[in-house]
Amino acid sequence: MNSGLTYEQETFVKDSIPIRLGKLANNLARIQSSYSESTHEDVVKSLMRETMYFIEWIAPDIDIDNAFELANLGRFLTRWLFNWEQAWNDTKVKNQMIQELGTWSDSVLQMSKLPAVQQF
Repeated sequence: MNSGLTYEQETFVKDSIPIRLGKLANNLARIQSSYSESTHEDVVKSLMRETMYFIEWIAPDIDIDNAFELANLGRFLTRWLFNWEQAWNDTKVKNQMIQELGTWSDSVLQMSKLPAVQQF
């Protein structure tokens, strides 16, 4: 069966929209935690790339308002990657990014309408 999707994408899109959004929110929380520890730069970058794929794989299947919010999240992550050195090394910028990640994670979890305790 060749649907043109990668295995990861095919597996991900089989889940319901709330579960996919929950996985996205969980990834954002994982990025926030790893970024706070400052010891796993490659892990943070990898999670960010995965998160950007999640956004791409969710957006076509949700309403326009939430898709717009996910596009804004994608722009936030892209800007962060473009300014990686400063974001990784500047404490003030890092603290701002950590706060914004928490806000985005909460927002996406609310979008999912899943309970906050659910882990993916």
